[in-house]
Amino acid sequence: MAGKGKSRTVGYAENGRLSLAQQLLFLRQRYPDGTGTVRRSELRWRCPLRPTAVSRLYEIELRYRVAGVPRVFVVSPDLSDLAGNRTLPHVYSQTEQRLCLYFPGSGEWLPMFTVAETIVPWAYEWLFFFEEWLGSGEWRGGGRHPPQDSSGGAGVGGRAEGG
Repeated sequence: MAGKGKSRTVGYAENGRLSLAQQLLFLRQRYPDGTGTVRRSELRWRCPLRPTAVSRLYEIELRYRVAGVPRVFVVSPDLSDLAGNRTLPHVYSQTEQRLCLYFPGSGEWLPMFTVAETIVPWAYEWLFFFEEWLGSGEWRGGGRHPPQDSSGGAGVGGRAEGG
């Protein structure tokens, strides 16, 4: 029941956040080659992505916890192997290969958005620019680069958040 005169939008939780089950449903509808589960308040989704018709095939894993932010990792191939001795661009972690897809707190991504229509397409775009970077050595994907910490993790303002 909606409170204080506000009407409740169909398909959204009372707080405006899509449930993990709803997010999983949208992912299954848009990306039928992917697989996922919701367990212990966490959505995990694996999906093959090919940014262009001539690109290699990547497998990503999306992890999203209740009251958290979506995080995307490249499972295969190993991006560090592809990069050779270069530092991976625009990632939160060199070891985990967690992609930086948006700037946390900027409003680019909010819990009322579907990860299927935001986060996964942004992962496609990140992979496209990664392949371009492999050839050119220049990151052309824009965005703010997250600071790296000494353990290979990173975060905005010292916190490991965002995606």
